[in-house]
Amino acid sequence: MSSTAISKGFNVRADQIIIQPVLTEKSNLARESDPKKYTFKVDPRANKFEIMGAIKELFSVTPVKCNVVSVKGKPKYTRGKGGHIAGTTGDWKKAIVTLSKGDVIQAVEGL
Repeated sequence: MSSTAISKGFNVRADQIIIQPVLTEKSNLARESDPKKYTFKVDPRANKFEIMGAIKELFSVTPVKCNVVSVKGKPKYTRGKGGHIAGTTGDWKKAIVTLSKGDVIQAVEGL
């Protein structure tokens, strides 16, 4: 696999840019629409062009468009010896990739 540069010269492989698919009810509906839209959790340093290049390299499909969203972590609370402790889940980046008509990512379709 070839490596691509993320933001300021970091050399990262395509499989390090795409972390995992996001499988929710909303993303499943978008995946069944036409044109197909797939949602992935991606490296927070990656930009649209690097994400589209990684999708093309990993799945051999033609991405037409890529929307990127930075998702803020949700607040979480726990009870401990000293009382309530407030914290959050981690922030992450989500990419919604639109494929050209007729293209399908088989690795995600079976899930």
